[in-house]
Amino acid sequence: MTSVTIGLPAARPFTLEECAALAAAGIIGEGEQGDVLAGVRRFNVDEYLAMERAGILHEDDRVELMDGEILVMAPIGDSHESGTDWLNMRLAPALVGRAMVRVQGSIRLNSRSAPQPDVAVLRERPFGEVGPYFPPDIYFVIEVAHSSLAYDRGLKLRRYAEAGIAEVWVANLRAREVTVYSGAAGSGYAAVRTYRAGDSIRLSAFPDVVLEVDGFMPPATG
Repeated sequence: MTSVTIGLPAARPFTLEECAALAAAGIIGEGEQGDVLAGVRRFNVDEYLAMERAGILHEDDRVELMDGEILVMAPIGDSHESGTDWLNMRLAPALVGRAMVRVQGSIRLNSRSAPQPDVAVLRERPFGEVGPYFPPDIYFVIEVAHSSLAYDRGLKLRRYAEAGIAEVWVANLRAREVTVYSGAAGSGYAAVRTYRAGDSIRLSAFPDVVLEVDGFMPPATG
């Protein structure tokens, strides 16, 4: 079983004006504004999505919902973008007709957690079918990590395991290595393997697809 260190991004603060907008939109009750300002009010997914419709959150905001908290994610750096782009380039053509490759979009773990992994490989749906993806529809997720490494290997990994996400990859940009966690069991993973430059990774859900670490990991960063 894996043992991980928990790291957590900061919760997004709300202004008085935003609290008033939350109340006006019916997202919170009139008596809850103080709790929101104090950072103790937790939100569910429906409330989180309603904030975008109310104009409080925006599509390009770097936030995600975890355990009812709206967390502020670090800006995406060049190496992060490059690694994510090349993962998409390698995965999408190999999985056409078999799975969907979602880049930096949300998945639904439960009613209070809707993280946005850098890459999620999902059950393919008929064109036009719309709705959230839940753990049974998720083959595996990939987190490309630099400043978010402690969070990705800590709380986020635990929540993926608890939700039953079968496999998680954490691509460590600093070390230029990829750790694959598989066999979700409780709050951890039964199997852990790290791949480095020169290694290849075979997709558990699609064994005929093999990715070379050198094919998507940019040069190591400090």
